[in-house]
Amino acid sequence: MKIKKQICPCCMEEHIPQLIKAKEECLFKGVLVEYTAEYYYCENADETYADEEQISTNDIAMKDAYRKMLGLLSSDQILEIRTRYGISQSDLCIILGWGQKTVTRYESHQVQDKAHDTILRKLDTDPEWFIDLLKSAKNDLSETSYSKYLETCTALFEKNHDTYLRNAIFAMYIRLKQNSEATGGKDLSLDVVSDMVRYYANSPSVTNLYLVKLFKMLWYADALSYKHYNHSISGLIYRALPMGAVPIAYETIIDLSTIQYEEIDIGDGIAYRFPSTKNKKYTNLSKEDKNILDEIILKFGKSTKNEIVDAMHREKAYTETALYDVISFEYTKSLSID
Repeated sequence: MKIKKQICPCCMEEHIPQLIKAKEECLFKGVLVEYTAEYYYCENADETYADEEQISTNDIAMKDAYRKMLGLLSSDQILEIRTRYGISQSDLCIILGWGQKTVTRYESHQVQDKAHDTILRKLDTDPEWFIDLLKSAKNDLSETSYSKYLETCTALFEKNHDTYLRNAIFAMYIRLKQNSEATGGKDLSLDVVSDMVRYYANSPSVTNLYLVKLFKMLWYADALSYKHYNHSISGLIYRALPMGAVPIAYETIIDLSTIQYEEIDIGDGIAYRFPSTKNKKYTNLSKEDKNILDEIILKFGKSTKNEIVDAMHREKAYTETALYDVISFEYTKSLSID
């Protein structure tokens, strides 16, 4: 910060004061708080002083130090949460059912209580909950503000939703992470999985790419890669189900925003079809990975579901694995595809 000449209240002369920082202690609400304060120093009088802005800044610094000791959000953290939602202080108070100036005070001079801090923390991590609150307060907001806030928090929810899904998937894989026979010697990469799905879906040589066929084609690609290079492509772990190899957490994986599918009504149920997409970039796949995928497309791209399931049922990896057990990649040495 550039300091300008000013009339010094200590020596009453115009000069540029020095900016100094000092460790301070203050008893606040019965708690001894240590914080860093900022002052001006006058060499002429050998004294320090603070202007109005510094007094306010030092007050916030002291209260933020108190907040930290009690595990409460700092004023800057509260401001960051509100800014991320793109919402005004007064409108946030309306949505949360608080007094009109409550958020303004929390971002400046007042320390929030534990109950309000808990609400702000939930707001920080749960955009879906905020959407519910926003809809309840719709009649109390202008139409323009409501639409803007809804669009922003919906985008936040979609982004966070993917994070939740990814964390849930990795949690299911953590127990087998060190088992290279289960993982194919590769840590799970959901970005690679997404690229593999799109690579298959975008290929004109792949027809009728529904869930069962997709899973078998993913397994065959990982198995062939392991056979050639001693590691799979994706890091997916597969179980032996009645229809063949199926990745662990498949229901959650296909709900990732990076994977697109259509729900098709087939009369007695819903089928999941993976259509071609506009995204033709596969930045997470190596040249070797694409060569493997091309081999699988050549072998099974035009196959029906039943044909690829029958092929899977003849693989040693399937016949030697008990139903619902994890399929070991060691069996890929006898894979039917070279």
